[in-house]
Amino acid sequence: METTLSERSYLTTRAGICWGAVLAGAAVSLAITIVLLWFGTALGLTVASPWSDSGVSASTFKIGTGLYLVVVAMISSALGGHIAGRLRGGWEPVVHPNEVYFRDTAHGFVTWATATVIGALLLASAAVGIAGATSGGLAAGAANAGISRASSSPVDVYVDQLLRPSVDGSSTSSPSTNAGDSRQEVSRLLTAAFRSGKDMSGDDKTYLAQTVARNTGLSQEDAQKRVDQTIVTAKSNIDAARKAAMQLAYWIVASLLIGAFSASLAASEAGAFRDRNWSAT
Repeated sequence: METTLSERSYLTTRAGICWGAVLAGAAVSLAITIVLLWFGTALGLTVASPWSDSGVSASTFKIGTGLYLVVVAMISSALGGHIAGRLRGGWEPVVHPNEVYFRDTAHGFVTWATATVIGALLLASAAVGIAGATSGGLAAGAANAGISRASSSPVDVYVDQLLRPSVDGSSTSSPSTNAGDSRQEVSRLLTAAFRSGKDMSGDDKTYLAQTVARNTGLSQEDAQKRVDQTIVTAKSNIDAARKAAMQLAYWIVASLLIGAFSASLAASEAGAFRDRNWSAT
């Protein structure tokens, strides 16, 4: 089958992507994202409150945060895609309309991908810089104060709960004075149990209760109850944090996919609008 003149022109046309338009759209998308995220932070601080009888609930706050991420992705990606579609160069000789539609859509998608990659790199660089500055500050503070560099562990709060002296008069003996070694040992036992994701063995629980009894003055029975309750509380908190992270990840994925669709659609519409106006003149 012989090709038409339009098809031969399509086959010999120049490269179909305009990187200048793509980079311009990605820059606009990133800038709008930053503005909207800071605005969202201000809104979040406005509706959140440490008082129990004011502010929105935790569930409402999480859902609102997820929806706001989707809105941010839609607005910033659509604007970036529109800029890319309007600024891309014309294709001469004439390209088949189906190819024009594909190229405009691809411009929007590539703009979204470029903005996403640059944004991820910027966030990673910022995280590394913050972590480095924080560790440096902690090291300097430890050196000035003459204390060790050991950083706080997530299980420290549970160690505190276990080794807290009894205040209800149920102590049967005086607490041990060798609390430093006991804290490290309790912390290691809890960390190993939480990392494995399995229940602590009976021997470890018994030994942990003995350590608690020795350092708090509680009876063995009361110490065992405290150990069981602390483990249940810790696992509940870990599971709640896992679910919150999972929900946030789903919202981020949804916002990214919607952003890709918005950028592609906006670029195709902007390119068609551009061609209609220019062809009319």
